[in-house]
Amino acid sequence: MFLDLLRRRNPAFLAAAADLHRNGDLPANCYALDLDTVAANATAIRREADRHGLSVYAMTKQVGRNPDFCRTIRAAGITEAVGVDLQCALADWHGGLGIGHVGHLVQIPRHEAATAAALAPAHWTVFNDTKAAEAAAASAAAGREQALLARIMAPGDRFYRGHEGGFAAEEIVAVADRLDALPGARFAGVTSFPTQLFDSAAGRVVPTPNLDTLRTAAAALRAAGRGQIEINAPGTTSVAVLGMLAEAGATQVEPGHGLTGTTPWHAVTDLVEEPAVLYVSEVSHLWGGRAYVFGGGLYVDPVLGLGDTRALIVPAGGGLDDAYLVDVEMPAPEAIDYYAMADVSNAPAVAPGDTVLFGFRPQAFVTRALTAGVTGVRSGAPAVPGVWAADGSTPMRLDDIDTRTHAVGSTGRQS
Repeated sequence: MFLDLLRRRNPAFLAAAADLHRNGDLPANCYALDLDTVAANATAIRREADRHGLSVYAMTKQVGRNPDFCRTIRAAGITEAVGVDLQCALADWHGGLGIGHVGHLVQIPRHEAATAAALAPAHWTVFNDTKAAEAAAASAAAGREQALLARIMAPGDRFYRGHEGGFAAEEIVAVADRLDALPGARFAGVTSFPTQLFDSAAGRVVPTPNLDTLRTAAAALRAAGRGQIEINAPGTTSVAVLGMLAEAGATQVEPGHGLTGTTPWHAVTDLVEEPAVLYVSEVSHLWGGRAYVFGGGLYVDPVLGLGDTRALIVPAGGGLDDAYLVDVEMPAPEAIDYYAMADVSNAPAVAPGDTVLFGFRPQAFVTRALTAGVTGVRSGAPAVPGVWAADGSTPMRLDDIDTRTHAVGSTGRQS
């Protein structure tokens, strides 16, 4: 469905991606990012967040922690990131962002607490007293006092399977006292996820019970004499929900797909943010009326369901106006995505090497795809400043290999 959105709201990006792939600047199995549009989206989110007094931490896992993406949103005013895990935080730091939040969704492993503390995160989420003690000890050793957020949960809260865990919300006052008592740490506030989700029946994003749990906990903390309480409220974040979150008492928001215009709400309604990401592939070979196109990044985020997929195949000698819109059979979710199969029975000019463009909601960090920013789409002079691996590092290149000895050179992969 995001392919239709790209065709309608950002066709220049599709055309630029086709040209850049044809010229060899964009490889197959690559998430391309329209950095001009990312900058505009980030500016809009930053402006609205400032209007409501909200701190903004960018979630970058969806786009593979691409360093050019990180630099773009930093220039647009979003200067800190949330690391969904420690590897994410490290990649964001190398990409030039400060670390606003670690430990949520993924807790910091015991022996890596010192690494997390060295990043000087503004906030660190803990699920229990053991993880709080580890965070506090590592921060004390680094000469810091770490602000801790308590992940809380109450009966009736909603969690994705495998995301459960946290302190009992009704015990939050005692939890805050215990965290304050740890040398090297102080209690700062509460968090949960998801605090809002897209409701297909309502056609918009609505709060989950988790958001009310955070509000209730904050009220109990204030009644116990505590002042400023941070409420971190992630989930399906875009300009359209910031007012609602501020009214609910949130102090921190964490846009991810909002920065690329690919939240579920964007799929059905034209929101402020415009679509800024697509997936580039290439026809490998033809067989039985189908074009087999390279995979590697064909992970379609199941939040929107595993519906039908379409792609544009742009013939080598043509432009976007000559493209074929084709149905695609995606690999089964349990299979390795070596190829997808496009029905080209009504696309007689398709040949190996042709560009294939997809538009779907990405999670690049769980794939073996590449990522690449594209500048100059709006000015008509598109260019690719760099190509990166899905973890934000530099992918290995031919010049990293000594072909005489068949040995990998000392340059290797770099963060």
